[in-house]
Amino acid sequence: MDDLFFAGWPALLRVAISAVLGYVTLVLLLRISGRRTLAKMNAFDLVVTVALGSVLASIILSKSVTLFQGALALALLIGMQYAVTWSSVRVGWVRQVVTGEPALLFYQGQTLPDALRKARVTQDELRAAVRASGYIDMSEVQAVVLETDGSFSVMGNDTTPKQSSLEDVMVPGGQQV
Repeated sequence: MDDLFFAGWPALLRVAISAVLGYVTLVLLLRISGRRTLAKMNAFDLVVTVALGSVLASIILSKSVTLFQGALALALLIGMQYAVTWSSVRVGWVRQVVTGEPALLFYQGQTLPDALRKARVTQDELRAAVRASGYIDMSEVQAVVLETDGSFSVMGNDTTPKQSSLEDVMVPGGQQV
C-alpha cells in the first residue's frame, strides 16, 4: 500500500528521464518525417496520432518498455504513415481507402438529404457550419462540402472571392499569414 502514492525516488527519476528522452525522440522523428505528419487530420492521421501518444505513454510509464524499443515503435509508426501518405499522393485507390471523398451536402439553395444521412450530419450542424463561416442565412450560400478531414467548406453566392491572390495568404519565405 505504501507504493500506491510513492514508489521511491529511483522510480520518479526513471519516469522523468524516460519522459524527456521519449518526448525529444518523438519531436525529432516528427521533424524528420515532414509537415504532412502534423497536417490537418483525416481518420488515418487520427489513428496514427493516438497510437503515437500511446507508445509515448508506454515509454514513459512502463518499466518493461525500453527507450530504444519505444523509439523503434515511434519510428515504425511514423514510417508507415509516411509510406501510406506517399502512396496516397501517387495512387488513386490508396487515397480513396485512406481519405475517402468529400461529400456535397448543400447546393444552390437545396439541402441534399441523402448526402446528409450518409454523412451522418444534421440540418442543425449544417446551419452551424454556415454560421461559423460568416453567413447569416442559407440563401447566401452556394454550396457546403463535408471534407475528408471532417471540416465543412462553405462557398458563398458572392462572386468576389474572399482571397483574391496567393499574395493575400502567403508572405515572402513561404510562411502563411
